[in-house]
Amino acid sequence: MQKNSPNPVQTVAQAENSFYKKSILPNGIRVVSETIPHVRSVSVGVWADVGSRDEDYSRNGISHFLEHMVFKGTRKRSSKEIAQSLESLGGYLNAFTTKEQTCFYARILDAYLPQALDVLSDLVLNATFKDPELRKERLVVIEELRNAEDDPEDIIHDYFEKAIFPDHSLGNPIIGTAENVKRFGRDDLHDHLKRHYLSSRMVIAAAGSVRHEDLVEKANTYFGSLSDHGPRRPKRTPGPTKAHKGGALDHTRSINQAHVCIGTIAYSIRHQDRYPLLVLNALLGEGMSSRLYQTIREKHGLAYSVYSFVNMLSDTGIFGAYLGTDPKNLASALALVKEELHRLCVKAVSRAELERTKAQIKGTMMLGLENMSGRMIRLGSGEMYFGSFISLDTILNRVDAVTPEAVQRVATDIFRDDAFTTVTIRPS
Repeated sequence: MQKNSPNPVQTVAQAENSFYKKSILPNGIRVVSETIPHVRSVSVGVWADVGSRDEDYSRNGISHFLEHMVFKGTRKRSSKEIAQSLESLGGYLNAFTTKEQTCFYARILDAYLPQALDVLSDLVLNATFKDPELRKERLVVIEELRNAEDDPEDIIHDYFEKAIFPDHSLGNPIIGTAENVKRFGRDDLHDHLKRHYLSSRMVIAAAGSVRHEDLVEKANTYFGSLSDHGPRRPKRTPGPTKAHKGGALDHTRSINQAHVCIGTIAYSIRHQDRYPLLVLNALLGEGMSSRLYQTIREKHGLAYSVYSFVNMLSDTGIFGAYLGTDPKNLASALALVKEELHRLCVKAVSRAELERTKAQIKGTMMLGLENMSGRMIRLGSGEMYFGSFISLDTILNRVDAVTPEAVQRVATDIFRDDAFTTVTIRPS
């Protein structure tokens, strides 16, 4: 294929076991695949390097709104025909938007990969954004926003991110605001596509029963017309790597429980200590055996839901802990969280607890790889962030290499009292 083309497809990477391959189409789109011989399904995603951090306040939410609108009709298909296109084949079609990326993806039987790429290319290249559909989908997204506002455990994370990044687009919610959604029109969406959906900024990733050469051929057929020419977006404003002065923010709602997030700026996904941070987060607040769960729920009975979380981005990150509790127990529960954070700083974790945590992380990773969509997401995001494939063995080895001293060093670096921000939603 393309042998006589002046810009042939380039195969630029291949894993030793031949299951992973990467090629670059003539227009610059990167195509990555991981072949899993023993399955019959394939998950394929089209990734664009654009998310809510690429929006100023007046356009906050447009990446997410565009993700919705492409499903409302193209030059080839109505919204109903889009919905039926892969479901009628037993497949699945969806999309998601993050702070830094947008992905449209499908999971289908391997025989229907061409149909999946046809539909995905139709969404990305041929969306019409007709006014009647715009009016209806505005209402849908506003209802989605209201639904989040009605769920304090959900919305508190938006408030927390705004408090951590008060003067940066990373603090804006992915879904945007109702005022913005009401204003977005056809021209805004087309401008967003032209500015951000350039071939050099896009990745096609597939995992499952897929032959790389077939994927490249079909990707070139359906996406080869996508151009790399258009208005360039401004360079991303770097995310802060050190916390601003911490503080406390209170909100009220007509609710019964108090909800709280406490945390600070952490490491980026490229940071050398990202694996000790993942281990620290798991032992502190992931699962029923974690320290926060055992202390706050099992020992003291102060919360039903309690956990910690890490969100690592290209150049910064967030660490936080969440719990929901009776308002009269809030101070006691929060003190216990801070006590557990402090304990990680002053006392190295035992080898036995560290090994249990590593086994938990590795088991969760390997179980996740039984899902083809999970593999596809790992492929696509890995290409977006690193420009390469990081094998599971490499990741497991780096997790295994984490020492008690590394966990304590990371805790001491991140868990500083003056850097913590606390956001609370209390009953009004």
